[in-house]
Amino acid sequence: ISDSLVVCEVDPELKEKLRKFRFRKETDNAAIIMKVDKDRQMVVLEEEFQNISPDELKSELPERQPRFVVYSYKYVHEDGRVSYPLCFIFSSPVGCKPEQQMMYAGSKNRLVQTAELTKVFEIRTTDDLTEAWLQEKLSFFR
Repeated sequence: ISDSLVVCEVDPELKEKLRKFRFRKETDNAAIIMKVDKDRQMVVLEEEFQNISPDELKSELPERQPRFVVYSYKYVHEDGRVSYPLCFIFSSPVGCKPEQQMMYAGSKNRLVQTAELTKVFEIRTTDDLTEAWLQEKLSFFR
């Protein structure tokens, strides 16, 4: 049995969706939740949300399974400027199956490259996903 990481391809439809998402004009918070389709060994779209707060997003994530999230977040800087960073959030809860964990971990970098994202964060429990956490993470980017 090889323990090499499985790197899943990104579903072409999802690629297109991510590309459009990157150039969206809306100014509300929005999210794309993605999962690994184990049989197809592919990262696929699970759900899309418009106008969703970090707390609402948290409640959409399974507590025992990993997920990938791309989140467009309205961020108000300390000096009052507003930006809309795209955040990649890898939710990999403690207690999910090791094989599942491996598939997600192995596929994360390809997905990040495909989506061309630079703000990449990881949470180990869905409770970590709060507005305060996100703002703290984003404060490191100027």
